Amino acid sequence: GDRIVAIRGPATNFEDATGTRAFGASVDLVWIPATGGVWELIAPTEGRTNPHFGSDAERIYLNGGGELISIRWDGTDQKSHLTVRGRAAPGSENAPRAGWMRMAPAGSKALAQVGEDLYVVTVPRVGGETPSVSVANPANAVVPVRRLTEIGAQFPSWGHNGNTVQWSIGNAHFVYDLAAAQEAELAAEALAEEESEAADEVLDEGAEEAEEEPAYRPFEERIIVEVERDIPTGTVALRGATVITMRGDEIIPNADIVVENNRIVAVGQRGQVDIPAGADEVDVSGKTIGPGFVDTHAHMRPAWGLHKNQAWMFLANLAYGVTTTRDPQTATTDVLTYADRVTAGMTLGPRIYSTGPGVFSGEGIRSQEHASDVLKRYSEYYRTQTIKMYMAGNRQQRQWIITAAREQELMPTTEGGLDFKYNLEMMIDGYPGQEHSLPITPLYKDVVEFVAHTGMFYTPTMLVAYGGPWAENYFYARENAYHDEKLQSFTPYEELAGKARRRGAGWFMEEEYNFPRLAKVVADIVNAGGKAGVGSHGQLQGLGYHWELWAMQSGGLTEHQALRVATLFGAEAIGVQNDVGSIEPGKLADLVIFEQSPLDGMRNTNTIQMVMKNGRLYDGDSLEEIWPRQRELGPVYGLGDRPVRIGGGS
Repeated sequence: GDRIVAIRGPATNFEDATGTRAFGASVDLVWIPATGGVWELIAPTEGRTNPHFGSDAERIYLNGGGELISIRWDGTDQKSHLTVRGRAAPGSENAPRAGWMRMAPAGSKALAQVGEDLYVVTVPRVGGETPSVSVANPANAVVPVRRLTEIGAQFPSWGHNGNTVQWSIGNAHFVYDLAAAQEAELAAEALAEEESEAADEVLDEGAEEAEEEPAYRPFEERIIVEVERDIPTGTVALRGATVITMRGDEIIPNADIVVENNRIVAVGQRGQVDIPAGADEVDVSGKTIGPGFVDTHAHMRPAWGLHKNQAWMFLANLAYGVTTTRDPQTATTDVLTYADRVTAGMTLGPRIYSTGPGVFSGEGIRSQEHASDVLKRYSEYYRTQTIKMYMAGNRQQRQWIITAAREQELMPTTEGGLDFKYNLEMMIDGYPGQEHSLPITPLYKDVVEFVAHTGMFYTPTMLVAYGGPWAENYFYARENAYHDEKLQSFTPYEELAGKARRRGAGWFMEEEYNFPRLAKVVADIVNAGGKAGVGSHGQLQGLGYHWELWAMQSGGLTEHQALRVATLFGAEAIGVQNDVGSIEPGKLADLVIFEQSPLDGMRNTNTIQMVMKNGRLYDGDSLEEIWPRQRELGPVYGLGDRPVRIGGGS
């Protein structure tokens, strides 16, 4: 072709966007000559996406309103061609629509993605209402339908001639040859008929029926891209601080910590630790050092699709001492790229772990084998090492999922769901984590000891807790978050002002808040030998983690217990306790240096002077790198100057 069609919008809308989507950044449907030239406006997008071409060069195909549609080059004569629906979740009559459709470059077929799965659908040529095709059972569909995937697909596309379909998922690229698949199926049917006739002649009642293998599998190739991890070089000794190691109740006064490259090589009282010749020294006398904080329920979600080099929410969390995060349910896989960038030192931020997109009831888990196929998406392709089982069906389906997770060495966590009976079932069935609070208070000895006995890691997310006003409203009403200079430095104006200047949630009397009662449940579980994690839920990036920790400690945990929950228990909850969570030789050098000791009061967690992550030492207020390099942070999307208020306050 000689024209390229695209969606256009103001670059500033993308640059200034504070979250996953950029409002107003996809406003015009335009075309440009393939050889270059001037953009020509076709029409406003008006919510229409995915422009592409079929066999008719006079029409542009798009997705809009859940339908496959087309328009002329001048934006007129919109026609609706197809609606595709999948299988309704158990107990629901609402069959989900395809979220993405694409007409073949030749012929009358279209690709349709419903949930994670990809289908080829013949587009009916009928008048009147838009034809609707259900792919819930392809064999019984009203038009020819072929399901292409078993474990899901991302970024699908037709081959140039419409005979093949390509997609990727995680670290793999697939090519599905439609003609080859049809030939393989015809050959398999013929063979099955021959075997059936032979079986009629020889009756073997003791023979077990073999599991049916697909007649055709798409070509698959794993893509390996090797990039060096960011590992600093050099040796530094942090000298003179009181160190809270998290090795039991150990607290070392006037201590030395020696870090070589990105790992701790020694820790002990001053004079008892050998400082290597040539090591740099940083005087931290009078300070307190603890392990870096672990956020077990962190929603840090920068731009999706088109990524940014640096994300403000990564900086906010690191500046507030959060050096390790786990996002339990990311909605998309963009997080995998951002995590790789952080690991490679291309983006500054905490360590980023995630479950990837949750496993929901829409998966329609049909059997143990199907559950295993679905979880391969995470164990083999996304390589997340963990999943979020997000209320994915009935108990049988959930047990299939936990069994598959064990077999594939995935660590699952679960959605609390405001359902106490369901929460107990998850514990009984062996799920190792729960996100969000148990919905009932008080809890008595039987339940408390049961939770502790199961070993489930409990992340109550009190800032958004069930059963009362969210704890975040308590802190917004009592803290001056908007005028916090450090918070302003790492939070876009629109984000902070929208949350801290006016609260739509309203004002509540103190006795209305239930988070102290929920916090008492946490204290009871920990004191019974159980474990918990601190999860800020992405409510207020950075400072919100401290609010969550303060709310949790209000139920009776000692300061040391609360710090253990925020560090070592958090590391155990996400399976990284061999590398982070405590200060001891061999572990990664993730440290927080406090001006005042959190052991003297929980509010002192917010007196951070410096943060060390992966052996690099940063100033706690500016994130300028202090060691081993001396480097300023530089400009960041969204962190520009604050608007100047004209009159009437600040």
